[in-house]
Amino acid sequence: MRTTRIAFLSVASNTFVVALKVVVGIITGSVAVLSEAIHSSLDLMASLIAFFSVRISKRPADAVHPYGHGKVENVSGTIETVLIFVAGIWIIYECIHKIIHPEPIHLPILGVIVMVVGATINFVVSKIVRKEADRVHSVAMKSNALHLLTDVYTSLGVAVSLLLVTITGWYILDSIIAMVLAIYIMFEAFKLMKETFPPLIDSRLTDSEETAVLKIIESFKDEYLEVHQFRTRRSGPQEHIDFHLVVPSEKSMGDVHDLCDRMEETIEKEFPHAEVFIHPEPEHEREDKS
Repeated sequence: MRTTRIAFLSVASNTFVVALKVVVGIITGSVAVLSEAIHSSLDLMASLIAFFSVRISKRPADAVHPYGHGKVENVSGTIETVLIFVAGIWIIYECIHKIIHPEPIHLPILGVIVMVVGATINFVVSKIVRKEADRVHSVAMKSNALHLLTDVYTSLGVAVSLLLVTITGWYILDSIIAMVLAIYIMFEAFKLMKETFPPLIDSRLTDSEETAVLKIIESFKDEYLEVHQFRTRRSGPQEHIDFHLVVPSEKSMGDVHDLCDRMEETIEKEFPHAEVFIHPEPEHEREDKS
């Protein structure tokens, strides 16, 4: 419930900031302000996607989705990054057009005020969203927080450009700074894409995460003989971990079950969003296979 409320907070703040920037962008005629309005509009779309994906990803596994709905968040994050690329390309196009056909900017100080107000709102909300994203391990909310934070930087950049335009009268600075900001947000989107897309094709956990899991398993080494077919994958906020565990043949089924339970509980303490599956094998079964 708390996560959903915080996700909705970013929707509400973005709606307000978008409306503010659109109105002031039209009044001033600044391509940088209008570019920021479009950037914030995509942030709003991203916030909406994150809001619904967080709700869906929390649904428990069912007959149609036996592994849960975690990948909805990765789909959401990937869509958000594509939207950033689209925004960047559109902004660059508009900047080139503005350089070829320059137009004066009206009331640039009004634009500066709006950019600073928007940056302040999004900075506060991004910190709240990022903190919750880390708490619930949500990639959708993490990407949404990044959207908000990039909006802070770009808004401040536009504010600086409008101040320079006011001081120097060089209207071309408006377009140049807008292009620089477009390239920046596209670079940030590329970095985020590398995090959100791989889980869609069942990429494994990071080396450090797998090493941590294997260390936990090794802490029980006195109670088993061998571990093989160790596999991991990420799905939204969840980690899926499974492996085969060879145990001494003389161990009772109850003892093996207890061992597996303790291993799962220990792994899940370190990885609270993990789903662990252990396939126990008696020692003679390993010898038969060899």
